[in-house]
Amino acid sequence: MKQVKSVSLFLICLVAFSSTVHAQNKIAHINSQKFIESMPAYKSAMKELQQIDKSYRKDVDEMLKEAEKTNKRYQAEQDQVSQQENKARAERLKEMQDNIMKFSDNAKKDLQKKREELLRPVYEKAREIIQKVARDQGYDYVLDSTTGTGLLLADGYDLMDDAKAELAKMTSESSN
Repeated sequence: MKQVKSVSLFLICLVAFSSTVHAQNKIAHINSQKFIESMPAYKSAMKELQQIDKSYRKDVDEMLKEAEKTNKRYQAEQDQVSQQENKARAERLKEMQDNIMKFSDNAKKDLQKKREELLRPVYEKAREIIQKVARDQGYDYVLDSTTGTGLLLADGYDLMDDAKAELAKMTSESSN
């Protein structure tokens, strides 16, 4: 019985404390990923990344077709050439395969580097806008309500519309 009273007292104190803390701080939320994806700079960066990726894929496909064509030719001619020549041809095919793999790996690394280069300013701009809007409206904390970030309930004030309005204002000012 004494434990039940202690637990009850603890819960009452916890509720009172959390109510006091909540009364002192203004908290809002925003789905930062959705906001970032709505930014023109993000859309532009993603379009550029898709074009680069498409170019790399085209190059890899061409290299694969060339290797396949060479392999078919070598297979058709294998009975007409010496064992030593077949061995040399197998080495050349292996070298082609290694080159394709190396090119593909380098392309992935280059694409990732370009992604970071293009998106870093977008993420920084989004953070600046969210901070500005939150400060202008007197919010002490802004929680990220993007799925998977750990926020389970987002009933507080949503800064999305305000952040988008600020983005539009900044975009129109920079184009003038």
